Amino acid sequence: MSEKITFTPISYTGWDSLSHLLDEVNRFNVKKILIVTDPLLKEIGLTDKVAVPLENAGYSTELYTEVVPEPPLAIGEKLVAYTRDNAFDMVIGVGGGSALDLSKLAGVLASHEGLVADYLNLTGTKQITEKGLPTILIPTTSGTGSEVTNISVLSLETTKDVVTHDYLLADVAIVDPALTISLPPKVTAATGIDALTHAVEAYISKNASPVSDALALQAIRLISNSIRTAVSNGNDRQARTDLSYGSYLAGLAFFNAGVAGVHALAYPLGGQFHIAHGDSNAVLLPYVMGYIRQSCEKRMKDIYDAMGFSSANLSQEEASYKCVAELERLVGDVNIPSTLKGFNIPVEALENLTNDAIEQKRILARSPMPLGKEDIYTIYKAAFDGVIAEKK
Repeated sequence: MSEKITFTPISYTGWDSLSHLLDEVNRFNVKKILIVTDPLLKEIGLTDKVAVPLENAGYSTELYTEVVPEPPLAIGEKLVAYTRDNAFDMVIGVGGGSALDLSKLAGVLASHEGLVADYLNLTGTKQITEKGLPTILIPTTSGTGSEVTNISVLSLETTKDVVTHDYLLADVAIVDPALTISLPPKVTAATGIDALTHAVEAYISKNASPVSDALALQAIRLISNSIRTAVSNGNDRQARTDLSYGSYLAGLAFFNAGVAGVHALAYPLGGQFHIAHGDSNAVLLPYVMGYIRQSCEKRMKDIYDAMGFSSANLSQEEASYKCVAELERLVGDVNIPSTLKGFNIPVEALENLTNDAIEQKRILARSPMPLGKEDIYTIYKAAFDGVIAEKK
């Protein structure tokens, strides 16, 4: 059976890869550039590393900083309208997943009619038909993988939805771990576990292939062996580099194989309680993997080995149990709450969370174990109680 494998046309990775930005911009016939970022990056001067070289080369740049975590649909609508009204030639996204996702929207939908809402996956009625403006994406976190995917995630009233099309792929991704040095420990932890979740879910996905498997396993190796150090000592250059590469590879893996149950259940946590996406994935990761364990024991054995352990003397079942335990331990080691209670989510909310999660059919379809409404509620309740549950 043939497989479609898709990558961003050009990626630069590794320390000081930002130095390639000007050469890449010069390849396009542009003059007026919109730089989408969040206010904190402007405040600490990180955006100057992008804007100043471009301005010195004669380009007109404008910073757009109305970016918030887990951006609601209204933020996307406002940015797209602004991009259309001001006739920009290029969009450069600088920041975490929110800034990058919004940049993709702005670049593509600037050349389309209608609202962003018209293009949403679950409820939209319009189709993307044009590539739009050239886009360069520069992550300053090691986690979302947004720089190499064709998805833009937006928060709705109680859940999330996406705009997705290959035209949302960036023309250039620049993944420079030097830009992540200033990232606080809490954000390093949440985004790092987000990347690990991408790799784990890509590896167990029903759409996995030998190519996505190779990317996912190497991402798991790099992230598992670097995230604790990156969280405890953010200035550790090797840890930051390994985490950056791990995030990039995980992004490529899940873009081609897809994510599954963890993300389906995480979206309502962000939508209803505004929990950061990385934290939502992290708190659910051990509970979802524990529940579906029996459907992917061999793959979880591989994940256990990739995390740096040896399953040589273990059965697949034994190794899969140990894998779940190590995922749970890793989340705890980087100081992310291990239960929904830890995020002040009441037990009364579990039913509404379940109702929203079951609507994420596009994502749930990739789970190696079919997850119905009762299964999803059981997983949420396990994450609330802090006790791993299994499919009966």
